[in-house]
Amino acid sequence: MFSLRRLSVIKEIHKINASNFVYEKHYSPVMPKLTKHFCGYFVDEKLVGIITFGWGTRPKHTIQKLFPQLDTKDYFEIGKMCMDDSMPRNSETQMLSCALKWLKQNRPDIKFLFTWADGLVGKVGYVYQAFNMFYGGYAWTDTYVTKSGEKIHPRTIQEKKDGLICGSRPDFDKRIELGLSRVKGKQFRYIIPTQKRWKKLLKTSTETWTNSYPKDKDLMWKILKPGEEKYKTTEIMPFSLNYDGVKHNAKNIRNYKSENSLEKFF
Repeated sequence: MFSLRRLSVIKEIHKINASNFVYEKHYSPVMPKLTKHFCGYFVDEKLVGIITFGWGTRPKHTIQKLFPQLDTKDYFEIGKMCMDDSMPRNSETQMLSCALKWLKQNRPDIKFLFTWADGLVGKVGYVYQAFNMFYGGYAWTDTYVTKSGEKIHPRTIQEKKDGLICGSRPDFDKRIELGLSRVKGKQFRYIIPTQKRWKKLLKTSTETWTNSYPKDKDLMWKILKPGEEKYKTTEIMPFSLNYDGVKHNAKNIRNYKSENSLEKFF
């Protein structure tokens, strides 16, 4: 067990080292492609956490939907954040504090740090709430789930044995053919200005940012099973986060198992 009184610091590290840590510790080990900075959280010179900065898909659209006057260069999104299980419960908050200081010192051009809490996998963002980030409502997102309970993106669906390749969203008949359920869930928005002077920009947003936070009771999933035309609502997450023995995501997961394959991946 590590003491929070020990020396803790954020350092930029090699992307391979960061990805190896994420593969071992994160429920979704695939690193976002638009990652700009791979940062390690060190306690007494030991790597105990990872936080990455960059953007998700369609970064300009993401920020201008919230702040029409801003651009991609004005913000970073947290791509991956994970902590060694041996660390105390509030260590993620400590890492976020160090990370914000690192951004102020190394990227003073960045106005906001933005992130999503993935309600699709049962997370409402308690770590971001503890860090006093501002909450800006939620958006619905979706995924597809196989009969075995594996969560997959439609572009990763490939059944080479049967000659079935689905590189776009499957239609009604294709979902029946592949045995796919469509699942919708919430993604919760969080943001924090990197400096006090940028806080005033929150008032210009198209969303209202508050400290009234969502809780577990606000989680919800909508499921459209193969052959059905109406969604059914549930409060139980309808898929597995266990990546052992996965079928459709196996290629991406295997890229993180050795340094050699990681070098090829990047």
